[in-house]
Amino acid sequence: MSFTGSLFWLSLFFLLYSYVLYGILVYVLVKLKRVLGRKKGMPAGDWEPEVTLVVSAFNEEDFIATKIANTMRLDYPLSKLKVIFVTDGSTDDTPGIVSRYPAVQLLHQPERRGKVAAMNRSIPFVTTPYVIFSDANTLLNEDCIRKIVQHYREASVGGVAGEKKIIAGSDAQAAGVGEGLYWKYESFLKRMDSEFYSVVGAAGELFSLRTELYEHTAEDVVIEDFVQSLNICRKGYVVRYEPGAFAMETPSLSMAEEQKRKIRISAGAFQAMVLLKDLFNVFKYPVLSFQFISHRILRWTVCPLCLPLLFIANAILVWRGSGIFYEVVFSLQVLFYVLAFAGWIMASRNIRIKALYVPYYFLFMNISVYFGFRRFIMKRQSVLWERAARQQAA
Repeated sequence: MSFTGSLFWLSLFFLLYSYVLYGILVYVLVKLKRVLGRKKGMPAGDWEPEVTLVVSAFNEEDFIATKIANTMRLDYPLSKLKVIFVTDGSTDDTPGIVSRYPAVQLLHQPERRGKVAAMNRSIPFVTTPYVIFSDANTLLNEDCIRKIVQHYREASVGGVAGEKKIIAGSDAQAAGVGEGLYWKYESFLKRMDSEFYSVVGAAGELFSLRTELYEHTAEDVVIEDFVQSLNICRKGYVVRYEPGAFAMETPSLSMAEEQKRKIRISAGAFQAMVLLKDLFNVFKYPVLSFQFISHRILRWTVCPLCLPLLFIANAILVWRGSGIFYEVVFSLQVLFYVLAFAGWIMASRNIRIKALYVPYYFLFMNISVYFGFRRFIMKRQSVLWERAARQQAA
């Protein structure tokens, strides 16, 4: 086989494996595990250990009262639930609004040092065995705490990841449709990863851990939720996924706003790979490394490179007259990029054609990786995130 042919097949394999085949493979492995093993059920009866909910908020005066009201409605004994809001650096009335609620402990200082610093600062005030972190711009379902804490009956569980849900209405734009579909697929993969062994990275919108396992992360870490959850796994624990506990938020207001998030996350992903480099050691972490590389690393590194390489190699093979198979694949690639371009045009004109949003959002995510890598190399990604504007809930 020629070099061009090898490049074509390798690129095609990595793209299919990362986005399709890994999901199928881990699904089959979970099915086999269910057949060959004996799945432990949750012990009967309610279990209500003391828990602390920590919310980091920055300039959220328009939403913070709604967040607090949502928190007060959580179905959990108030005597066993401690609530802490950290509003460091807020220059609006966020601290003032929080201070009106005696059931909420307010931590505030004028200096803005980022979410990681806020989380680190909250831990000395946490006196419960379990802590749950949630973002200020999300709403939690009422029984989320009950769903989360049940997993801690299992001694091997060091953390629990909740589900992130995107509230997109019928008039959702590309950001809402694309982001929503992405998180639905991610939710499926997290369920499979959790049952097979462990979740590979939690979303900061709703994430819990044993307080004793919390590591004071360096304040320049960009995706602290991902690093914190995998640090738990490095200690020999697993992180479970609980789809019955979810954080709801509206999608980004536009693709320009969504791009801010994706580029920031991509820059943080490269930083996380350096911080978690020992997870590439398949001899030390055989199962975790398999999940880490298959679910995360390939998407952050190899796949964005494979997209242009596959197209170029395919074009050369068609030009050489290598056969009808290559002509069909090349035609499908051209169609994909035409649809993605059409999706971009429609989105820029606020014309809703959902079928075009999928190829557009997929391509958009991969292009964002290039911008994120540039920021990482140039060390231009600040830990002080720029809040992405979000659509109003219906």
